[in-house]
Amino acid sequence: MVDPFAELVLLLQPEAPFSKYVTGAGRWRVRRVEAGRPFFCLVLEGGCRLALADRDPILLQQDDFVLIPAARDFTVFGLQEGSEDAEASSAVPRDGEIRHGVQDGLPEVRMLVGYCAFGSPDATLLVSLLPALVHVRGDARLGAIAQLVGDEFRAARPAREVLLAKLLEVLLIEALRTGAHHADAPGLLRGLADARLGAARRRLHEDPARAWTVGELAREAALSRSTFFERFSRALGVAPMEYLFNWRMAMARSLLRENRGGVAEVAQQVGYGSASAFSVAFARHVGVPPARYAQGASAAV
Repeated sequence: MVDPFAELVLLLQPEAPFSKYVTGAGRWRVRRVEAGRPFFCLVLEGGCRLALADRDPILLQQDDFVLIPAARDFTVFGLQEGSEDAEASSAVPRDGEIRHGVQDGLPEVRMLVGYCAFGSPDATLLVSLLPALVHVRGDARLGAIAQLVGDEFRAARPAREVLLAKLLEVLLIEALRTGAHHADAPGLLRGLADARLGAARRRLHEDPARAWTVGELAREAALSRSTFFERFSRALGVAPMEYLFNWRMAMARSLLRENRGGVAEVAQQVGYGSASAFSVAFARHVGVPPARYAQGASAAV
């Protein structure tokens, strides 16, 4: 049986190679304006608040994990009254940490923050199907991994940075999996958490080349056609056939990059009856014909 979440992880190729230790005390505020990189934050001790540009602030506590798949404008600030409106603080590096706010005394929050990377060239497509914010709290498995990360970070053992990168990668995957049950906005994780939609999506992933119709997928989900269409579109933020098309194109790019067949073979594997029809659809979606895309991918290796 095909596991759609495993396919998502394999296509995304998540890594977390960039992290730093951040502490804060008193009234402090940090604003970041980014270019869409995936940002994460793990609270090791204490607490703070985080606000995306178009959302109310959320409280972050010990062992909370936050992933912003495409960070653009967000603010992190302390819990003391007035922190939200405090002057943006400058980061002060000291002894392996970045300190915000009051420099003396014990910190009120200790965090591991950084930027992860999605290695797939299809990351933009896949990230567009994820929630704008994944916030996981109170999950025992995630908490256990978080404790391992914190322990490893505080210890000066050999190969610490290598092990930390691997632990953070596990943490990232576990957060995505756990986030499927907490996502409140349309997106792929919310769709994964819906058992009825999951049944249809598993069948779609098992046989992406099949000439699926909305009615056939609705029967797999044991729902009426109209109910399935509305429920799928609301949960994932895209209509079923648009999702199928996007997934086929992601698969095609992966197959072409890995040189797992010529254009005609790839076309057949992703549900196109002719290489020409596939080439037209692929070029419209990706911007270049599949043969040229495959040549470019080979040259980049």
